[in-house]
Amino acid sequence: MILKTKAFIVFFILSATTFNAQNNSFLKKPDTLNTKRRNAVIISESVLATGTLFALNELWYKDYPRTSFQFKNDNNDWKQMDKAGHLMTSYYIGKVGMEVLDWSGVSKKNQLIYGATLGFSFLTAVEIIDGFSKQWGASIGDVLANAAGTGILVGQELLWQEQRITVKYSFHQTKFAKQRPNTLGENYIQQSLKDYNGQTYWLSANIWSFNKEGNFPKWLNVALGYGAEGMLYGETKTTNEIPQDPYRQFYLSLDVDLTKIETKSRFLKSVFSVVNFIKIPAPSLEINTKGKIKFHYLHF
Repeated sequence: MILKTKAFIVFFILSATTFNAQNNSFLKKPDTLNTKRRNAVIISESVLATGTLFALNELWYKDYPRTSFQFKNDNNDWKQMDKAGHLMTSYYIGKVGMEVLDWSGVSKKNQLIYGATLGFSFLTAVEIIDGFSKQWGASIGDVLANAAGTGILVGQELLWQEQRITVKYSFHQTKFAKQRPNTLGENYIQQSLKDYNGQTYWLSANIWSFNKEGNFPKWLNVALGYGAEGMLYGETKTTNEIPQDPYRQFYLSLDVDLTKIETKSRFLKSVFSVVNFIKIPAPSLEINTKGKIKFHYLHF
């Protein structure tokens, strides 16, 4: 998926998550279906999704020529870091979809059918728009990554009735963005969305959830991360103006599940819920495909 599209999608996630947190701070889940809440959720999601797709079309796609529907194989681009971004985006849009339906008193079954699949549905719509753009094309790899994010969400609900493993994100600025600022971002906000060299995607598992009779702190997680570095272009080609030597990175680290920190403050609970997608900076062990092992005192 194109990098500007990602910016809109991340905004969509954060807006929806914030909306959910604010409502949960003063409204409790009803014991039975609240049709007014459910209808409000359906209308709000429909308007937000439609508006986002319209904005993408007006602000980005209309500047490029259209074509008949086509596919593009970008599975080797950016060491699949963009696919990790799709997985995370699908996971969190679906999670928000479930939570707002839960707030409406919708049954668990319908939360999974209509809420958890929201991310996959929305991102598939974006892929269809990509498919009609001569510049881009729909990506099967993106669709599979979207499905994987939804699968992680739904699978855990079916297996454990809770999210014991969450998808998380961390970012640090790199030297590569200065070499291609138009592609990788000119400032911190742009780089956090565009510069894959500084991004790490994590699967963060809550230890206590797997042994609730144990003595582990409820908030303590262990996290496995994936990143890549040395990338100035999506693909490594001899025709690239600047040589690059990209490689993959695998991490092992500790993390914190902010939603399991005990507090009586509803405001803090809302804040913890919103920012819990961010991996807490912590010491980490890196193994990369250059055959090196590194220890980071504090990994962002």
